[in-house]
Amino acid sequence: MPKKYGYIRVSTKEQNDDRQRIALAKIGLKPGQIYIDKQSSKDFHRPQYTKLIKKLREGDILYIKSIDRLGRNYAEIQQQWRILTKEKNIDICVLDMSLLDTRRDKDLTGTLIADIVLQLLSYVAETERAMIRQRQAEGIAAAKARGKHWGRAK
Repeated sequence: MPKKYGYIRVSTKEQNDDRQRIALAKIGLKPGQIYIDKQSSKDFHRPQYTKLIKKLREGDILYIKSIDRLGRNYAEIQQQWRILTKEKNIDICVLDMSLLDTRRDKDLTGTLIADIVLQLLSYVAETERAMIRQRQAEGIAAAKARGKHWGRAK
């Protein structure tokens, strides 16, 4: 009998993960089945993700709310998807994108469509990460131009 797991990621400890928890609870996952990282998506060196990967067995199902919760690095998302679906032989269900549900359409056409959608969404996730960093840098520059200072007072 395949086991079901969920994965949640937010970028910082201050961010709220309720939206993802609610989505996973709606499909019947309990807290003990959900792994949560509050860490940047720059890479996959995350403690709970690492525990989850070690726990997954062939036939298990991994649920995530959206592909950008898995990561925001195009090449690494592609690599992790391959490891999970091809090497570990688990199924992945991305709740916000029904085309990324490996439980269905396991024929050549279904696989092709899922691969194309995964590539597109991985690209969008990495591009959004770059735009977030750019907006952050622009905001810091604007604040400095207004005389705003961070850290201890001199």
